[in-house]
Amino acid sequence: QVQLVESGGGLVQAGASLRLSCSASGRSFYYLGMAWFRQGLGKAREFVAGIARRHEVIQYSDSVKGRFTITRDDGKNTLYLQMNSLKPADTAVYYCAEDDPGNMWYVPLSASPYDYWGQGNQVTVST
Repeated sequence: QVQLVESGGGLVQAGASLRLSCSASGRSFYYLGMAWFRQGLGKAREFVAGIARRHEVIQYSDSVKGRFTITRDDGKNTLYLQMNSLKPADTAVYYCAEDDPGNMWYVPLSASPYDYWGQGNQVTVST
């Protein structure tokens, strides 16, 4: 059973930065495709960023491209999301998700391929 534990959310002002972390246990991180999704209040869950088993294969949503950076450290079984220049529109609960087995060369953009999800971590950006 894979478990994903997120940390790093909080309340910040617009323009600030935050880094989210997601630690995985129960499965070797090497075999997993990983992603971040978010869900704002009253909105559908949306893809934010994903990284394949090949670390250079990365996808971002248009809304975060150029501001957010997804990375992974397989030795530490940890996924990261560096969020810069935060906007009030980024306010949401952020979830990490894993695709097992992950694809080496492809990042799924929809939620359905992802097998396990973290508990969610609130990020609030004030004006």
